[in-house]
Amino acid sequence: MARLTDELRDPWGLLLGATAGGAAWAVSVHPVVAGFVGVVVWLTKAGVAALQDRGHRTGLAVTPGSPEEYWLARAGSAAYGFGELSASMERGPLAGRIAMMRPQIDDSTATLERLAAQASLTGAALARFDLDRLGHEQARLARAREGAERGLAQDLDRALASLASQRAVVERLSATRERVLARMESSAIGIEGLLARLVELSAVSANGPLEPLRVLDELAGTLEGVRQGLHETEQITRDALDR
Repeated sequence: MARLTDELRDPWGLLLGATAGGAAWAVSVHPVVAGFVGVVVWLTKAGVAALQDRGHRTGLAVTPGSPEEYWLARAGSAAYGFGELSASMERGPLAGRIAMMRPQIDDSTATLERLAAQASLTGAALARFDLDRLGHEQARLARAREGAERGLAQDLDRALASLASQRAVVERLSATRERVLARMESSAIGIEGLLARLVELSAVSANGPLEPLRVLDELAGTLEGVRQGLHETEQITRDALDR
């Protein structure tokens, strides 16, 4: 129920509902009926998105309440809105061009899901380390190392090297997680911006001439940049964790 409430508050659902109602009104549908169309689209989007989200949670190891879950939900909501917009449009140049973007949206969403799962795994690994304890132990062993006889000094050096290795792991994991979350945030916002622009174009096309196809090409190029950036981050993350 809580997830459904969140979906009902989602601005993209309200925007899609308003767009659908406006498009119905623009083609001379009675205002009451147009309003009903908008409400149906809004409620349908919220209900299906909530069910989809529940399915994602059972299939992905993403930590509930984590930043990665939040950005994955934002991107998923925008991707679902993209599909709703595409399905609601009549055939034409704009509808055809939007349909061609669908594979990019799907691929971006799938990569975001993998990155979210990786971020959660990285976060769980980081939780196993106690940086304060490591710092105290390093300081204590460093003091003991001063003036220690040769045999003891070698043991202390090995212990200090082990602590330094653990700190290096923590730094690597932290940097990886921050990079993944930054990419997820920028990608989710980018997909939302793309959806907003496409909703605007669909409204314009329903009431007047379609904007130049150059605009659609630019949006497709932006989406491709998001998709490639996600794949680059996934590869960089994989390489960093394999070291």
